[in-house]
Amino acid sequence: MGDHQYRDRFDIEATDRQIDRPVYASSLVTRPSSLVTRPSPLVTHHSSLVTRPSSLYNPPMTTTPTDPTTHPLRRLATYARAYRGRVALATLYSILNKIFDLAPPVLIGMAVDVVVSREDSILARIGIVDVTHQLIGVGLITAVLWGFESLFDYLKAVGWRNLAQDIQHDLRLETYDHVQRLDMAYFEEQSTGGLMSILNDDVNQLERFLDVGANEIIQLVTTIVVVLGMFLIAAPSVTWLTVLPIPFIVYGSLKFQQRLAPRYAAVREQVGILNSFLSNNLSGIATVKSYTAEAYEVERAAVESAQYRRRNTAAIRLSSAFVPLIRMFIMGGFIAIMVFGGIMVINGQLNVGVYSVLVFMTQRLLWPLTRLGETLDLYQRAMASTGRVFRLLDVAPAVIEGPTALPAAVRGEVEFRDVSFRYQWRDYEGYTDSRPHVLRDLSFHIPAGATAAIVGPTGSGKTTVIKLLLRFYDVQSGGIRLDGRDIRDLSFDALRGAIGLVSQDVFLFHGSVRENIAYGTFGASLDDIVAAARTAEAHDFIMALPDGYDTIVGERGQKLSGGQRQRISIARAVLKNPPVLILDEATSSVDNETEAAIQRSMERISVGRTMIVIAHRLSTVRNADRIFVLENGELREAGTHDELAHAHSGIYAALWRVQTGEAR
Repeated sequence: MGDHQYRDRFDIEATDRQIDRPVYASSLVTRPSSLVTRPSPLVTHHSSLVTRPSSLYNPPMTTTPTDPTTHPLRRLATYARAYRGRVALATLYSILNKIFDLAPPVLIGMAVDVVVSREDSILARIGIVDVTHQLIGVGLITAVLWGFESLFDYLKAVGWRNLAQDIQHDLRLETYDHVQRLDMAYFEEQSTGGLMSILNDDVNQLERFLDVGANEIIQLVTTIVVVLGMFLIAAPSVTWLTVLPIPFIVYGSLKFQQRLAPRYAAVREQVGILNSFLSNNLSGIATVKSYTAEAYEVERAAVESAQYRRRNTAAIRLSSAFVPLIRMFIMGGFIAIMVFGGIMVINGQLNVGVYSVLVFMTQRLLWPLTRLGETLDLYQRAMASTGRVFRLLDVAPAVIEGPTALPAAVRGEVEFRDVSFRYQWRDYEGYTDSRPHVLRDLSFHIPAGATAAIVGPTGSGKTTVIKLLLRFYDVQSGGIRLDGRDIRDLSFDALRGAIGLVSQDVFLFHGSVRENIAYGTFGASLDDIVAAARTAEAHDFIMALPDGYDTIVGERGQKLSGGQRQRISIARAVLKNPPVLILDEATSSVDNETEAAIQRSMERISVGRTMIVIAHRLSTVRNADRIFVLENGELREAGTHDELAHAHSGIYAALWRVQTGEAR
């Protein structure tokens, strides 16, 4: 049976008892202009105890490219553009540090030249004839250059590390912000542990590369340019001997990079799987303990950990082979310079001091190439992790925010028009398959200020109705309207700011009772919080807690009972003072005393607002203005409690007889 036959009569009844909702000109909580602002009638003071934190995140000027095929390194460079000046400065510090770091071999060569050549040394030719003065001069120059090298070593370390922290901060917050904006279908298919692995571990891999790898690459290039320049000036005839190993090292590095990339990608994927497993098990620790399944879970953890170990071992085995191979090429270049340069000295073609410099410089040129393996290792780990981060950023929200705001005075009229919906499977690539319809051509109308109840057997689609109204999902056909406006045209702030939700599964954050009540109404004063708690009949038990409103509730509110958590959730909704308030099975898991308290709270907070109550316990909806009965996603009945309860063949009547004990 459809709802249309009931709609006219219900609208007339609502019109006859039209509720005058107060219109407020100011709001305790300042929100964006698009957000509905409704001050609580409980407000008496404006002193803020719970404040919304100021923004610590300023997104980069250049956003992430939309082309997912772009290399992660190029996409990452977009985040560095906001710090161009600091990148240039850190690069300069790295270059200067390496230039001064290369000075000691030159100074050693000068000292050798002084000792060997004495009055014929290079320093003697520029006017310092006394050998002692020459050595003192070399010592003073060494001290100055060493001081500059230490200074720039400090500056480049601070520069690159702070830059890495800032880029990491931007990327993590942009990713977290993006994840929060994804539709609920995405979270159904992804594990919390896997997402945590991306937001934490993968972003941290990027930091490690920026801390070390970027500086290593810059200093390696600087070393090659400076040393080769010195060789070309001092002994151009043997320069080729030094350069000869470099092409082989570079070629080998690129080959290793290609082979390492897929191995590190597999490592990062397994990290996500392992984190997901551990996070899920820790969340269900009570179940593990109650079934004494600790040993079983350790065995399962061992399987996932062993898989991670195998994948990491494969990557380590390959990356570790890189450095020994490079050392062999370096040895060849070093021996070549030492032998052929020595022959040139014996033949009088090369100065002893210059020869010393060349030998040392060959070592300073080629030896850093051994760290190229470590740098490539960091690079591949970082790119594997960054690729995972960007794949997450490439996931487009299926629910797109509308541009329209609501007027300051929201009446709270809700209407479903021929709504059909089914949940869909979703992964990184988008929607892959569809499930059966949960709602089919559902239509009903709730006037502003009315109290409506939605009941029905398990799986009838009751909670789905609420999810659609809040736009956690979008309908596949039909439409939903709030005050005559299609909710798809509304901004999330406007829509969700006008709706309060008290769900069956209450979520409390790790913090104080006061902070949890004020969540979403961050500027509320303590007086407002207390007034909301009194309305929800939570004040007395809160004051009995060790620290009253400052008592820490624990993760997910585990230090409180189910009924206490539920009443805090109601107090939170009362403080928000929304035009539309939804109670989704708010009394399903509480005792009779708590249910009675919640019922009294509902009677007080229903005045002047639209109430939508989802319930299995029909006793909680007896006084509703309208009751809608769902079955298999379709509206089967609609009416008042008395009308439906006295219908002998109706679904509601059958449910009522079961709950009152009349049915046998």
